Amino acid sequence: MIGSGASARSAGKPQGFILLATAVLPIMAIVSLIPVLPLLLGEFADVPSSDFLVPIALTIPALCVALFSPLAGWLSDRVGRKHLMVGALVLYAVFGILPWFLDNLFQIIAARFALGVVEAVIMTLATVLIGDYFAGERRERWIAAQIAVGSVAAIILIAIGGLLGELLGSRGPFLLYLLALPIALVAAIGLFEPEATASDAEDKAGAFPFRIVLPLSLVTFGIGIVFYTVTVQLGPILETSGPVSPAQIGLIGALCNLAVAAGSFAFHRGRQNAGPTLLAIGLAVAGLGYAGVALVPSLFVLAAGAILVCFGSGLMLPNMLAWTMRSLPAPMRGRGMGLWTGSFFLAQFLAPLVLAAFTGLAGSLSLALIVYALAAAAGALAAFIKTRSGQRAAT
Repeated sequence: MIGSGASARSAGKPQGFILLATAVLPIMAIVSLIPVLPLLLGEFADVPSSDFLVPIALTIPALCVALFSPLAGWLSDRVGRKHLMVGALVLYAVFGILPWFLDNLFQIIAARFALGVVEAVIMTLATVLIGDYFAGERRERWIAAQIAVGSVAAIILIAIGGLLGELLGSRGPFLLYLLALPIALVAAIGLFEPEATASDAEDKAGAFPFRIVLPLSLVTFGIGIVFYTVTVQLGPILETSGPVSPAQIGLIGALCNLAVAAGSFAFHRGRQNAGPTLLAIGLAVAGLGYAGVALVPSLFVLAAGAILVCFGSGLMLPNMLAWTMRSLPAPMRGRGMGLWTGSFFLAQFLAPLVLAAFTGLAGSLSLALIVYALAAAAGALAAFIKTRSGQRAAT
């Protein structure tokens, strides 16, 4: 329960930086292993269906975050935040390092599944505690920082994972998971249990606001599909212009991650328009990017379009997170953020499958991306209408 036995404390930059560090760990779980995927495929080539099972070993934590985040959020509302977070960080290190000692692919997949469960706790609580510790402009600044830091960290972690893979082989990047132990120590010292208030007790007795949170989570799922389609399928998208080197894909991918960070910074600067207005702008920018990617088979235009999609996504993700968080009373914040986090990571897992389905129906990748452009434009129009109706009601 929030605030059980806690003394009144005020959160500041130390707590904010600790939460940023914890939020990077679930991102590291996948991106650090991308460079050694070919090595793992070669190592387990004699295992039946290894071409399917090895990628599953990489991505299954994302599915676990999608499935278990609502449960993690419910649990945090029941038992509290701090100790659950510290325990999850320690288990992250334990399950994360296990594949270093394992030679059986199925055992590695089991360890990665367990890792995904504790990731669900870490990712949900990293967001929930930002909502608990900060309010107003400070909260939205840390939300934007969480998205931006995650995007920049992805670039760095891929490079470190590749270096460890070069030096130590396919298991090298798994050593990175031990970083969770010093983070757990710092979290145990620097984090504190949020204090409950009288209004929190009243809110706890109320009904959970499903009518508000579920639509926002559904929109977040759609934004996640828009975002991860470009980031996960960047190589095939760029190859519609002709042969593209891995170095070119890597450079454009890095620029896309920086565009997400830039979009998050733009959210902070335009936070006074948070809600439907920024959603409309972000969807319009993403739709324009998809239109360029689908209609102009030039590498420069494809790269620019992908960067626009990522900038629009970077604008929308902190907007949706802040919008959802504002709709939740503190005693229900864990459950609400669990639903939001689960929606976003479910989109990460399903984005390649959704694109494959649309490509099969449309007959080509370019035609499928036109569908994405039209869907983003329709969403932007709906959000704009919502904005206008809200302005008229306020007047």
